[in-house]
Amino acid sequence: MLARAGMGSRRACEELIEMSRVEVNGEIVTEQGLRVDPEKDEIKVDGLTVATQSYLFFALNKPAGVVSTMEDPDGRQCLGDYVTNRETRLFHVGRLDTETEGIILLTNHGELAHRLTHPKYGVQKTYLAAITGPLPRDIGKQLKSGIQLEDGWARADNFRVIQQTGKNYLVEVTLHEGRKHIVRRMLAEAGFPVEKLVRTGFGPIPLGDQKSGWLRRLTNTEVGMLMREVDL
Repeated sequence: MLARAGMGSRRACEELIEMSRVEVNGEIVTEQGLRVDPEKDEIKVDGLTVATQSYLFFALNKPAGVVSTMEDPDGRQCLGDYVTNRETRLFHVGRLDTETEGIILLTNHGELAHRLTHPKYGVQKTYLAAITGPLPRDIGKQLKSGIQLEDGWARADNFRVIQQTGKNYLVEVTLHEGRKHIVRRMLAEAGFPVEKLVRTGFGPIPLGDQKSGWLRRLTNTEVGMLMREVDL
């Protein structure tokens, strides 16, 4: 099961067991060849949950202009157009505005998808925004202490300037809010309308150098990190 889940060759997986790095239902495995039911048993390596084969986890670098739905009755380009395996129904984890680019997660693990977007777990998302300055020195402080929007206060967890060329700024905003257009609305309310927005991280999963429109399967370590983030 470990080898099939991508944890290494069968021999490498046997070594993981020998080193007491594998646990099933909270108990360290001491014997080789222990039978498990991937649907019922919780299997962990180094404390991270191992995703068994029945679940799929992907990260897509969504291009601008793509609608955050798996199908679109109006024929617009949507997330489903980037998924070649149509046999399994995938959920998109939250949404990105049509014009916003960047990482969006797709999975058929309904409970994980639900928890990753639930306010209770406060999973952080990181964005890069292109705006025009000049920026006041206390802009970060303003965003972190809170911006009053029509549907309540919104606060950033972190803010920093990544790059400045004249009046053009590239800034990074991290927040765990999930409200619609939240980054665009906060920056616009502060006086800096967003010209381009890219989500560069969802929880512990970075976009990295993944090309626009590319879909990649998450590694088992990444899936384990996501599950740990939401107590699964």
